[in-house]
Amino acid sequence: MREKEFDPVTEGYLDYTEGVKKLTHRTITDMRCSYRKVREYTEERHPDKEIWQLTLQEYIRWVGEERNRGKRAGSLNKQLCHIRGLLEYAWRSGRLDRNVLEGFILKDAHQRKPPRVLTEQEAEDLIQESGGGTPAKRRSRLLVLLCYGCGLRTSEVAHLNVQDIDREKREIVIMQGKGGKERQLPVPEGVWTELMAYLADRGGKRGPLFKTAIKKKRISTREINETIKGLGEQAGIEQKVTPMVLRHSFATHLMDAGVDIGIISKLMGHRGPRETGIYLHALERNKRESISHIYEEDITTKEEHNEMGSE
Repeated sequence: MREKEFDPVTEGYLDYTEGVKKLTHRTITDMRCSYRKVREYTEERHPDKEIWQLTLQEYIRWVGEERNRGKRAGSLNKQLCHIRGLLEYAWRSGRLDRNVLEGFILKDAHQRKPPRVLTEQEAEDLIQESGGGTPAKRRSRLLVLLCYGCGLRTSEVAHLNVQDIDREKREIVIMQGKGGKERQLPVPEGVWTELMAYLADRGGKRGPLFKTAIKKKRISTREINETIKGLGEQAGIEQKVTPMVLRHSFATHLMDAGVDIGIISKLMGHRGPRETGIYLHALERNKRESISHIYEEDITTKEEHNEMGSE
């Protein structure tokens, strides 16, 4: 049994988020890291208080010290979100009169740098470079298409299973999304064709969608990164191509095509307004129709397109 790291209230909240809210192990680890950072401050200046017992003024002083060390608002807001959840738990359980961090969010004075994205021509070159008739090349091509054509995170691609493919609805069910959220993602025609061809090569009805070539174990995020990086170099793209760059390109090209940001947010699997800036209210029908905007006939080879048209 793991030794308790924090006081009973904090540990109780962590158990609640893991057991009831079903947050991922990675999220719980991030929360523990945030609590450690605040505890370093409390142990030195307020040894008689637990982190959830600090006043708003004491949290403001802690934030000020962190800012003086060069911490950006985005990083601190994430930690404050973790602490705010703990305070909400303590308040609802009757241990606090109020959540002193409710509504407390930092605004960074520095302009946030836009994410790195590919041009549409670079995306086309990358897709063409990943083409080929062998099973290995089809696997590499599908990795690119799931990141750029569907906007999946690297970890989401790595955790996909064969049984997550809904053939009837032509959707991918993301079971391991950020924050433990599950979502159903419509797959555009070109990507679906590639996916079906890959499944025909792979065989089997269950298990990891992508396996390593030698040990036949679940593919790692590192191998996905290396595969896509290598394809980017082969395509002659100057900037480093990563799954995250492809995911950002997915969202940017949809936005350039005029797709509502709420629909993009839902496709991306964002958690809510704090990530996207607006509330999501798009209909499922609009979500499915909008994703097709960035897909051109070049997502499959001309030969494949002709075969599809003749069927």
